[in-house]
Amino acid sequence: MIGITTYVEATRFLVHDTRAALVPWAYVEQVTQAGGRPVLVPPQPDGGVEVLDGLDGLIVAGGADVEPARYGETPHPKVYTSPLRDAGELPLVRVALKTGLPLLGVCRGMQVMTVASGGRLHQHLPDVPGTGQHSTSGPTKVYAEHPVSFATGSRLRELYGPEAVVNSYHHQAVKDPGRLVPTGWCTTDDMIEAVEHPDHPFAVGVQWHPEDMATNALFLALVNAATQVRHARGSRAEFFATV
Repeated sequence: MIGITTYVEATRFLVHDTRAALVPWAYVEQVTQAGGRPVLVPPQPDGGVEVLDGLDGLIVAGGADVEPARYGETPHPKVYTSPLRDAGELPLVRVALKTGLPLLGVCRGMQVMTVASGGRLHQHLPDVPGTGQHSTSGPTKVYAEHPVSFATGSRLRELYGPEAVVNSYHHQAVKDPGRLVPTGWCTTDDMIEAVEHPDHPFAVGVQWHPEDMATNALFLALVNAATQVRHARGSRAEFFATV
């Protein structure tokens, strides 16, 4: 049972404009193909951490920027935040890191992991010289690509080898990883592209979007780690069959 945190955005269903909790379908497909059962987790103003009791793993999806006040800074004019997502996701991540629940942070999700671990972010990469390869300009989302190198002994190096080309679309990045350990860097500017928690069975954050890549190695690794968690505490299906 793999939770996926949701976006909260204004959207349209046929002729109905509304605010919705939603997530790109690619996340659902990747979890399903990896053998997991996807469960969408909308943000709760009080964190709603009880939902983790029913999950074996958690994905914090991409989306809006983390509020700079969460890491002690004033906001850059280009920052676009979602206070509701911050309120809902930061407690989930803190509990997952504390309890050993398998965790994967994607783009914003990696930044949420960083802030939850006492780190800080580059608020707007276009202000950092030489970092233009991390996104493309234009009115619609089009991925850039660049190589990432991985640290020896890291979980990501186990999955991808010493180096891999990843997709890229982000205007923020990790400046200070806090208690997390950087394990991946853009080879052209040394910007942090991946982090891991050193004392956790599976807590990985990546700056790129693995849900939109052909390989599902990260999702397989997450589901495998979650399966071990489930086996350790018994199958809920077996439990409910006895009720």
